[in-house]
Amino acid sequence: MHVLVATDGKLDAELAARFAAPLAGPEGQVTALTVVEIPRRLLADLRSVFGEMPATHVDSDAEYVGVGDAGHDPVGWPGDDAIIKRYLGDKLSERCGPLAEALRDSGVATTTKVVEGEHPAKVIVEMAAEIEADVCVIGAHGQGLFEGLLGSVGTKVTRQAECPVLVMR
Repeated sequence: MHVLVATDGKLDAELAARFAAPLAGPEGQVTALTVVEIPRRLLADLRSVFGEMPATHVDSDAEYVGVGDAGHDPVGWPGDDAIIKRYLGDKLSERCGPLAEALRDSGVATTTKVVEGEHPAKVIVEMAAEIEADVCVIGAHGQGLFEGLLGSVGTKVTRQAECPVLVMR
């Protein structure tokens, strides 16, 4: 069985592992997913306020940062993509690391994934379909006064996902 566990880092890793590991079973697998919203509009707004940086004279971003150069990540490039890639990696470690460790300690094959997206519920539902998840595990916690009116991420996922959804408190 393939289990998708979506977390924003607030889901108790040990508790989630205690539920997800038996669902996956000894031959199953778990994908730990986190969705990160990056306000790219902010980058554009900052450029309009402070002005564009002088153009670099290279043919492509890949040439400038050395993408594909012996598998090394870009280093020292002040470009948006390199900074965002590093930020996403940090968020992946921060949010999914403890969960992945707890799942692996339970003997479950585990992969981690970070996706940039503006609408976490939409990304989670799409990822569940893409990996053909048999069940999705997601946390439920209040995020404010309008949660009941607008709907939380957990509520949206349970309404839209094609697979069963386990919502954890």
